[in-house]
Amino acid sequence: MIELKYLSKTFQMKDGAVKALQNINLTIPDGAIYGIIGMSGAGKSTLVRCINLLERPTGGSVVIDGVAMETLSPVSLRKRRREITMIFQQFNLLMQRTCLKNVCFPMELAGVKKAEAEKRAMELLEMVGLPDKANAYPAQLSGGQKQRIAIARALATNPKVLLCDEATSALDPNTTHSILTLIKDINRKLGITVVVITHQMSVVEEICDSVAILDGGVVVEQGSVQEIFANPKTAAAKRLVAPNGGSAARDLSCFAPDDHVVRVTFNGSSTAKPLVASLAAEKGILVSVLSADTRDLSGQCYGSMLLKLPAELAVAQQAMEYMRSQSGVTVEEVTGI
Repeated sequence: MIELKYLSKTFQMKDGAVKALQNINLTIPDGAIYGIIGMSGAGKSTLVRCINLLERPTGGSVVIDGVAMETLSPVSLRKRRREITMIFQQFNLLMQRTCLKNVCFPMELAGVKKAEAEKRAMELLEMVGLPDKANAYPAQLSGGQKQRIAIARALATNPKVLLCDEATSALDPNTTHSILTLIKDINRKLGITVVVITHQMSVVEEICDSVAILDGGVVVEQGSVQEIFANPKTAAAKRLVAPNGGSAARDLSCFAPDDHVVRVTFNGSSTAKPLVASLAAEKGILVSVLSADTRDLSGQCYGSMLLKLPAELAVAQQAMEYMRSQSGVTVEEVTGI
């Protein structure tokens, strides 16, 4: 278990002190995939570097499996860091080494014999799907392949924790999906705790169990991914969940007072029964989708839509009643009705 207790980090600059982190309190369970998300400058990278003490906190404590990391001697800390490995946005591979030798590198530092290290490295290359790239150099690889090699290298010391610092930010969407799928598979097979640092909510929704939202060096909101998507409470969370303001941003001034426009919010309704389609199929009522910002998380729908209902009042009210009867759906009258 990772526990961050009142963690703070202040940098002393020429023009004064900069508080990068302020009283961070987080608990990350063993085996979880935990997201830490925020906009640029929120303090995410500083936070992840404090977890393995590449940045030493100004205040507070980092406790991993009951041990306060800041109390360890330099020798003990180096040993402990083998259990807390990182992958980065720019991969950080050694360009003059083959992929096999890159994966072997942390084992060499740990004193593992060459034959044993190479055997383990080949197993890891197999795990990440690149056994044929053992003798290739990083310059010969695509971005996604480089990140797979970086993941294999991070696993070489049998870590308990994998820290991912914007690990997919330099990749295209399809490659991002494949890397996240690989990380999920590793988490499931090896039970490694994964901490994902990102500014992309799409990454959080695809891979994470829980998430903390960082804004100005402060955790402003935390909870399960479903909870945050269903009901973001802070301005920072709302910016990340619906960066364009979602359907709430629609200008309603163009509608007449007798138009029947409603905002439908999905708080975890089943995606097995599409609302608009089932309204048409079961009630014969057709509605217009004016805007929508919804997501499917594990078969449940989160987000909202603006719908324009039929002009006839009785039919519009019938549509409202039907939608309100569905589990996980709330309906708000925007204009008309």
